[in-house]
Amino acid sequence: MKKLLFLFATTTLLFSCGVKVPYTTQIRDEFSLDTEEKMRQVQFFTSHTIILDQIKKSDAQNTTQNGTLVSSSNSEKETIIIPAGTKCVFESYGSKGEIKVRFELGENKVISFNTKPENTSSNKRFYFEADWNAQGGPKMKYGENDYKIDLLRGSPRTSHLLVVKKRLEKSKRKERVVKGLKI
Repeated sequence: MKKLLFLFATTTLLFSCGVKVPYTTQIRDEFSLDTEEKMRQVQFFTSHTIILDQIKKSDAQNTTQNGTLVSSSNSEKETIIIPAGTKCVFESYGSKGEIKVRFELGENKVISFNTKPENTSSNKRFYFEADWNAQGGPKMKYGENDYKIDLLRGSPRTSHLLVVKKRLEKSKRKERVVKGLKI
């Protein structure tokens, strides 16, 4: 009896949970997510890990007071890792219809996702957007700095937006016993 009760409880829990599905143009149309106000009520997630690397280098040549020549080089590296499944919120629409999402607070700390132009289906996903043809590898601006996209440790090219979708079905059932009519 306990196993049956546990199985029933587990099944009920699984059916009440939502499933993460790709955010597509079809879902946008199905749920009428056509305004910024409606989009801000949706919780988005990333499908794959995105890794951004920033490298700051500075080289300087100076002389000291006693005439010694000094060549100095400094480098500083910052890496931003956005793991798969990270929650993000809608920030705004871009000029080309892209969706800008925010993972953290800060000025211009948004990442764009857009449909791929070569996809002609009516059910288009919104993929991570960067300058994929930049010299020296793909790059993007995050906050006030430029970052290089790490293609080896993450899956940025296939990363797209996900949403949780639930299907709720309610049904009422009424039973009554008819006693019949007597003359």
